[in-house]
Amino acid sequence: MSCMNPMTVSSIILNPKRSLSTPISYSSTTTTSSSSETSSQSDETPSIFSSRFEIACLPNPGPGQKSYKLLDSLSGHLGSVSCLALCGEFVLSASQGKDIIVWQQPDLRLFAKFGAGDGSVKALVTVGNKVFTAHQDSRIRVWKVSRRSENVFRLIDTLPTTKDYMGKFMKQSNYVQIRRHHKKLWIEHADSISCLAVSNGLIYSGSWDKTLKVWRISDLKCLESIKAHDDAINGLVASNNRVYSASADGKIRAWEKEGGCHGLKGTLEGHKDVSLNAVIVSGSGQGTVFGAGSDGYLMGWETKKEGEEWKLVVEVKAHQLAVLCLCYMGDILCSGSADKSICLWRREGGREGLGGLIRVGVIRGHEGPVKCLQASPNVVGGGFLLYSGSLDKSLRVWWPLACDDK
Repeated sequence: MSCMNPMTVSSIILNPKRSLSTPISYSSTTTTSSSSETSSQSDETPSIFSSRFEIACLPNPGPGQKSYKLLDSLSGHLGSVSCLALCGEFVLSASQGKDIIVWQQPDLRLFAKFGAGDGSVKALVTVGNKVFTAHQDSRIRVWKVSRRSENVFRLIDTLPTTKDYMGKFMKQSNYVQIRRHHKKLWIEHADSISCLAVSNGLIYSGSWDKTLKVWRISDLKCLESIKAHDDAINGLVASNNRVYSASADGKIRAWEKEGGCHGLKGTLEGHKDVSLNAVIVSGSGQGTVFGAGSDGYLMGWETKKEGEEWKLVVEVKAHQLAVLCLCYMGDILCSGSADKSICLWRREGGREGLGGLIRVGVIRGHEGPVKCLQASPNVVGGGFLLYSGSLDKSLRVWWPLACDDK
C-alpha cells in the first residue's frame, strides 16, 4: 500500500464529510490502551490484528479553530453502540441490537455484519484471529476469522463449552446457589456479562452477577470463578500481570495470579454510593488506576510499594453526568459521558504523582450518551484518531488535537 500524503490527509481533516478513502501504509507496533485490552497469539490462520498505520504530519489548527475534527459518522446498527475494538485493518463495533459490524480501513466501508440474534453485545476483545464477544444472555461467543472462509467471521464455540459443561454437571459440588431454589454450575454466569479483558493467555469476564471468571484461551476452559464484588461488575482492565475490576459497589479491586489462583491485591475506594462504570491504568509498571464515576467524577489511585494501601491522588469533576467509558492514547486520557461529550485529559506535570488532571480538549457532536471509546495508534499531525460509540446508534471518527481548553 502507498502512504497517504500530507495534502490528502489535510483535506480529510478540513472536510469532515470525507471518509478515510486513501490507502494507508501499515507497520507493526501499537501504543494505545482501552478499558478492555486486547492481545494476540499465533494460530493456523495468519493474524489480521497486528498492524498499525502511520500518517504524515499535519499543521496544528490556527487560533480560534476547534481542537478536533469529525472525520466520519458511521451508521448501520440496530441499537445503541455498546463496545468497540480495533483489529488491524478492521474496526469492530457492537450494539445492544445484537449485531456486530466490521468496518474496513482505510475507507471505513461496511465489510461484514455478524452476530445478529445472539443476545445484546456488551463487550468484545480480539485475540489472534479470534473475536470474543460477551452478551446479555450471560454467554461468551467465540468467532474465528479466516481469509479462506466465505463466512469471514464464523461462530466456533460458546462459553462455557459443551465439553466443560458435560464434565461438571453430574457433580452436585459444582453447583452454586444464585437465587432461592435456583442453582447454576460455577462455570456459568448468572446475569449479563458486561466486560472482558485479555492477559497472558487468559480471558477475564466480569458480570452483573458480581463474579469475575477466568478462562484459558488455548482450550476455552473455565479455570476460576471469583466472588469479586458486592454489586455488578461494570469494567475490567489487565495491566502488568494484574486485573482490575470496577463495580457498581463503588470499588475497584486489583487481582493477581498467585500459584494457581487469583488473589486480591488491593481495594480502591471510590465515592460512597456511587457506581464506578469503567477502569483503566496509565503508563507502564504500576501506573495510576483511573475510575469513571456515575457522579461525573474521574478518580485516580496510586500505590508506591507492593502491599501498601492505594491512595486517591486524583479527583476531578470531569462531566455534568455519569462518566461511562475511558481510553488512553499516549499520555492523553479520554473520557466519554452520559452528557454526550468526550473530554481529553493530561496529568498535571506530565508524570505520575504530580497532582491532578488538566483538561486539554472537549469533543461534542453525539446526540446521545457516549458509551464506548477506542483510540487508534494512528499519528495524524499533532493529534490521533479516536473512535466513539453512542446510544444515538452511531460510530464517529474524530481527529483530536491536544491543546489547552478554553
